[in-house]
Amino acid sequence: MRRRWLTFAYLFLLLLVGAAFIDLPYYVMKPGDAHPLKPMIEVEGGDKDDGTLMMTTIRMGEANYISYLIASIRDEEEIRPVEEVRSPHESNEEYNVRQEYLMDNSQQDAITVAFDAADKPYTFHYQGIYVLNVFPNMPADGELVAGDRITAIDGKRFESSKQFIDYVQSRKAGEKITVSFVREGKEREKAIQLKSFANNAGKPGLGISLADHKELVSRPEVKLKADAIGGPSAGLMFSLEIYNQLVEEDIAKGRKVAGTGTIDAEGNVGRIGGIAQKVVAAHKAGAEVFLAPADEISPEMRKKLPGIQSNYEEAVEAAKALRTEMKVVPVHTFKEALDYLLSE
Repeated sequence: MRRRWLTFAYLFLLLLVGAAFIDLPYYVMKPGDAHPLKPMIEVEGGDKDDGTLMMTTIRMGEANYISYLIASIRDEEEIRPVEEVRSPHESNEEYNVRQEYLMDNSQQDAITVAFDAADKPYTFHYQGIYVLNVFPNMPADGELVAGDRITAIDGKRFESSKQFIDYVQSRKAGEKITVSFVREGKEREKAIQLKSFANNAGKPGLGISLADHKELVSRPEVKLKADAIGGPSAGLMFSLEIYNQLVEEDIAKGRKVAGTGTIDAEGNVGRIGGIAQKVVAAHKAGAEVFLAPADEISPEMRKKLPGIQSNYEEAVEAAKALRTEMKVVPVHTFKEALDYLLSE
């Protein structure tokens, strides 16, 4: 009898271990942390104040049977289908590269917005084409990888991705082009044969998704140490911290201010994912104010996702569930967030 129970226990243990290593087509989102931005952002000669501005994060990973079960019974965790997180053709590596690019782009937009508001100078230096994805069974498959930076085609350098695309599409399907690119700091070249694409009016291409790669140079210089964090959702808080170091006043006024939201070069604040988990992180860190994107839900989004809420609405619900005294503030723009902090 005892041997039978031991056999059962071993089998159960094996199933439990196996369940922890079998990935499901879902991601699990958990509350992350609220990170003070002063240690992460350094503006040369910048002013450091008593108030604290914090970015909020989530922890997200592919679900297995155990994490899926735990998330299904925990209010603070959320389960998302994989197609809501990354594209069907996108590998985990390509997803991570895209998140790194989005974070880098978000940082540049944050500097742009803060420097414009503080009337400080900056310039852009064009660095080439950044490869975000390489589509399977396309010409670039096996030749280029996500994260490569294309610097020239047939020895010609370009000033924008549009010039790059125009040149490639001026060639004929079946022709070979020489692609110069940088990978892991080393310059390389590959001869790649172009192919026409039916879903692009038969125009030739490489089979990659791309973005412009630019380097921002500012005076004073800004250094950001956020390499371990991906995605664009910290853009608003980055811009506020950079601005805070550029000016004399303490825009947080001694408070702990957390928040989230993308930022574009014009200062518009955009929708992000996982805001309920970020409210939890801010609450646990003792934040007094939480800045939430006041995004508008289009009729198309409501039709596709009945019951969808704006980030602000979802943040308010999460705060109520926590019974926190933290104030949730809706913001549409950087200026709106700044005006609120300075007026309260």
